Amino acid sequence: QVQLVESGGGLVQAGGSLRLSCAASGRTFSDYAMGWFRQGSGKEREFVAGVSWSGSSTDYADSVKGRFTISRDNAKNTVYLQMNSLKPEDTAVYYCAASHRPRSMWYPEYDYWGQGTQVTVSS
Repeated sequence: QVQLVESGGGLVQAGGSLRLSCAASGRTFSDYAMGWFRQGSGKEREFVAGVSWSGSSTDYADSVKGRFTISRDNAKNTVYLQMNSLKPEDTAVYYCAASHRPRSMWYPEYDYWGQGTQVTVSS
């Protein structure tokens, strides 16, 4: 089992920045690809960003490319999502997830999920 706890969400004005963190415990953190997903009100959960086991490969949804950066620190068992130039449409609950796959952008391939953290961007 892997336990994931997100933090760093909050209310920010459009154009602002937030940094989300996800602390992992349980199994060996570096055995898992990590991802961030989000779910807005009345919307389906969508992929935001992913990072491979080693951190050498990253993937981003087109909607966040150039604004968001995913990174991981395997020594601290933590994955981060730096979000810049935030827009009202980024408002959602953001979830951290872990996958046994070396790299994935696909929701069903993620095995463990955090409880989510709310991000609200005001216009």
